Amino acid sequence: MTDQRPAPAAPAAGLRERKKRRTRDALLRAALLLFVSQGYEKTTVDEITDAVDVSQRTFFRYFANKEEVAFAVQDLAESHFVAALRARPDAEGPLEAMRNAVLASWDTIGEAIAEVVPVDLYMRTYRLIESTPALLAVHLRRSTELEERISLLIAAREGLDVDADPRPRVAVAAFSGVMRVTGRLWGQGEDASVAAIRRMTEAYLDQIGPALASDWR
Repeated sequence: MTDQRPAPAAPAAGLRERKKRRTRDALLRAALLLFVSQGYEKTTVDEITDAVDVSQRTFFRYFANKEEVAFAVQDLAESHFVAALRARPDAEGPLEAMRNAVLASWDTIGEAIAEVVPVDLYMRTYRLIESTPALLAVHLRRSTELEERISLLIAAREGLDVDADPRPRVAVAAFSGVMRVTGRLWGQGEDASVAAIRRMTEAYLDQIGPALASDWR
């Protein structure tokens, strides 16, 4: 008779994966708390690992460097926005779809990151990125890469060849420019809440049309 009993290795494998996830998340939270409390450049990998009571070897098993830690939650937030954009109805035009997607992603940001870090810590980290020259330079480079990813998505939504038709990249450039202004001004303001950046995002995106008008008077 064939033995139909399940293999016993699966639960153990699942337990190991959960332990790895807990260790990675603990390192991430510890690093971000240190970054926002004492500064990104002043924080060392040793301080991060000491806070979690693990070795440097363990840290580098999960992250290549401090920069990767600093942008780990930003990766989640950007993927959340892209998913929201993919879910927009086909009837929406490109700028409308991007506007609605970014507002929806701010409304539901907790769903994307709360299991990893508190939303408040993410917002403080976002401000840190905006105010730290080394991180801001990386953020701008990453933003360029994200723009291309969004341009390809917009082109696919509209049934266009992104290399033959410049409109997807132009529309995304306009959208991204507004988002950069919003992030910078929000980072300089007193209110660091999600509600504040959402309000500013909506207000500034609504100015794209008027800003492109031929007569501002």
